[in-house]
Amino acid sequence: MSTAADPSIPAPPPGCPFNAEFLPPNLRKHVDPNAPVPLRMMAAKSLVPLNPADMLGALYMLTFDPDANVRETAAKTSSGLPDRILGSALRDEGVQPPVLGYFLGLLKDKEAYAEMLVLNSETPDDAVASVAGTCSPKVAEIISQNQLRLLRNEDIIRGLCANPGVPVSLVDSVCDFAVRSGLVLADVPAMQAARVRIYGPQAAAAPPDPGPTAEEVLQELGTEAQAEDAAPMEEGKRMTLAQRIMKMSIAEKIKLGTLGNKEARSALIRDTNKLVCVAVIRSPRITDGEVLACAANRAINEDVLRVIYNNREWTKMQKVKLALVKNPKVPLTVTMKFLNTLRDAELKDLSRDKNVPAAVQSFAKKLHEKKTAPKQAPGGK
Repeated sequence: MSTAADPSIPAPPPGCPFNAEFLPPNLRKHVDPNAPVPLRMMAAKSLVPLNPADMLGALYMLTFDPDANVRETAAKTSSGLPDRILGSALRDEGVQPPVLGYFLGLLKDKEAYAEMLVLNSETPDDAVASVAGTCSPKVAEIISQNQLRLLRNEDIIRGLCANPGVPVSLVDSVCDFAVRSGLVLADVPAMQAARVRIYGPQAAAAPPDPGPTAEEVLQELGTEAQAEDAAPMEEGKRMTLAQRIMKMSIAEKIKLGTLGNKEARSALIRDTNKLVCVAVIRSPRITDGEVLACAANRAINEDVLRVIYNNREWTKMQKVKLALVKNPKVPLTVTMKFLNTLRDAELKDLSRDKNVPAAVQSFAKKLHEKKTAPKQAPGGK
């Protein structure tokens, strides 16, 4: 939501990548650059009653404050927050990615907090890359387990390979995976060694052709492959796109799923490799309409559905919740949670819908009957 659309949301300080929309309306004044300094200083000292996630966001905003004392105080407070705040907020995927990246930079030497942040899927890849070369072996192992991160950001692999504390066995495992996924990284000796292990001595001088790159495909297809508002792609170009995707490595498919437009995402969301599908649904360019279509798709990869039903912003949309409830691939425990939030009319429709799982239909019927049952008068029998 833009600040122009809602005047109650103050403009962010210059340089801050988001506004105060995430804060309760009555507390936004504490990060408003135009509010009195004492109000902002209260938040900079963490004296404002905020939940842990919101407190981190407010402190981050105040590190951009026009007043130097406020900025310095916010940075000092951020570095010394107690575990009851950090232990909750650093795991929260609802925290803005720039905030998580900032705190990873602050807390990178505190292993327990660094672990939480590299495990948080919303922590920016570049922030993880910045600590990969110096982190502890335990944090390095956690970083190495997020295969999607490794393929989205090559500097993470470079950092792990250069980290003197990372066991050789872990570096070899990461590089073997990266090579099999189509990454080359000619500047990394450990990657060259992995190519030789996998493809033989001849691969040292001439690595196997990884296929088309995402950049090449985007260039070949022109603006249609990049612009979100472009007209639907011509059938011939769509066929060309499909053919090129078939020849792409996993790593390049992931890049295309992040950089390409709806046409590219539509083709890649059906890929047999779950890393590619998840890269698409996590693309910063994904639209609400695409999320809804994925939620309703009974053939979609279960990992894609998991990303959707664990995303608080998407599950605020009633249509998405309803689509997830109807999708038999969604675990029953998740479905039951959403059923309790549906309207009476939606429960009634579900109770009669033969295309939903029997357990969902039955539970929807019970919930509807319970909600619409006449209330007994006090003292009645």
